Parts: sequence; structure tokens; C-alpha cells
Amino acid sequence: MAWQLEGTYFESCNCDVVCPCLFLGDPSDGECTVFVAWHIEKGGDGKIRLDGLNIALAVHAPGNMAQTKWKVAAYVDERADDKQRETLLRIFGGKAGGHPAVLASFIDELVGAAFTKIDYEADGDRRRLAIPDIASVEIQGIKGQGDGPVTVSGHPLCIAPGFPATVARSERLTYRDHGMDWSVTEKSGAFSPFAYQG
Repeated sequence: MAWQLEGTYFESCNCDVVCPCLFLGDPSDGECTVFVAWHIEKGGDGKIRLDGLNIALAVHAPGNMAQTKWKVAAYVDERADDKQRETLLRIFGGKAGGHPAVLASFIDELVGAAFTKIDYEADGDRRRLAIPDIASVEIQGIKGQGDGPVTVSGHPLCIAPGFPATVARSERLTYRDHGMDWSVTEKSGAFSPFAYQG
């Protein structure tokens, strides 16, 4: 393996809970605006370590996510040095293979890649992210039977293959950049561990 990453991820979008896009259905509102964030707990590419770094994507799909091409803005942790930045963009841009290459195959337009402060927090069934003056996202897992998590396994549109997605609801998703302006609450979210390699 040339590279390997492990950590946690979460997403929040404008679809109703549970997001139909997970099952290759049409978005609840005809288009999907989704913010996806990863926190790398450990891993890297050869001698380039990426432990502790964050990366996020703002994604707009004008229709069914599996049938349309996406417009994407990327945000890379400002703590990354030049080599780490280059490596993160190469991996998550799909140029290094693995599952990120599958996700990147849907991208039609990369409108920008910014190196910025990213605050990522995972606390029990809550996930939070903040990028100053750009994004603020907070989701909480939905309580299921016996107050346990509600999970979805084997869904065909998947950010983190091999892991059940914990279903969540957004308390806040605001994003403003590159001509995109989103503000939603009480919509869909999901989170899980992830493990990528290539």
C-alpha cells in the first residue's frame, strides 16, 4: 500500500432524514447541498504523516447524486505543511486511487481549494465543524431502540465503505463561499469511522 488513512467522518445535507441519496434516490428538494468532513486520526503516504489533520468538502449536486456531476470546494487544515497539503489534495482529489477516487469520479468542477483553520469535534453522538467566516455544521445522532444509535449498513452511495453509518439530524448547517449560500436545520446527517488505502 502506498498510503493509508483512518479516522472519523461526518456529513450534513439539505435532504430529509434519512437522506435518499444513500440509496441512489433523488434528493428531497431536487438537488443536494452536502458538507462532508474528515478527521484523520492516523495514517499517511510513505514518510508524509497526516495524523490529526482535517479536510472538508462542500458539494453541490444539481440532481440525483449518482447521476449528475458535482461542483466542489475543498478546505484543507491550515496546520498542514506544503507536502501534507499536496498529499491531502492528491488523495481526496482521487489521484491516488482507493475509495476517494470513486468519490472524485463524480466531480465536474473544483471551484477552489483553501488552506484554512478547521475545527472538527467528535463528542459521543454529536459532530461539529467550524471554518471561520465560511461554514458552521453541527449534527446529532438520532436515538433508536433502547436509546441506541440508528445505523444504515450496505448503502450503495457511501463515504466510508465497510462501516455502518450512524443516522443523524442537523442542528445547523450554514455555508457561504464560491457563490453557494446554504442555511438549513433539522435535515439529514450521518457519521462513522473511515479507513481508506491506495
